[in-house]
Amino acid sequence: MHSDLLLEHFRNPRNVGQLPAPAITVDVTNPACGDLLRLSARFENGIVAEARFQVRGCTASIAAGSALAEWMIGKTRPELLGLTAEVIDQALGGLEPASKHAAALCIDGAKAIARSREP
Repeated sequence: MHSDLLLEHFRNPRNVGQLPAPAITVDVTNPACGDLLRLSARFENGIVAEARFQVRGCTASIAAGSALAEWMIGKTRPELLGLTAEVIDQALGGLEPASKHAAALCIDGAKAIARSREP
């Protein structure tokens, strides 16, 4: 059973969409389940000023994308690289074992943004 916080992010996701150029946009896929995360971020002075997400996937992945985009704002590239599953898990009030893949998708997305060159 999903937590109330996870369901709130699923029903009312934050920061949905894609940022226009010159934002960085990456696509990451979870090969195990096929969920897809498109993540966009715009940096100002080395800090994420805006973040947006789109997910094609399950309830947990949509909620995790929402939590990720919210968490990213104000973070540096090293902080994005340091994202852990525990951060996403806590942001969603706990993930069921079958939904842990959603946190992995977020970590992959955050790392891809952190490693991307700004356009």
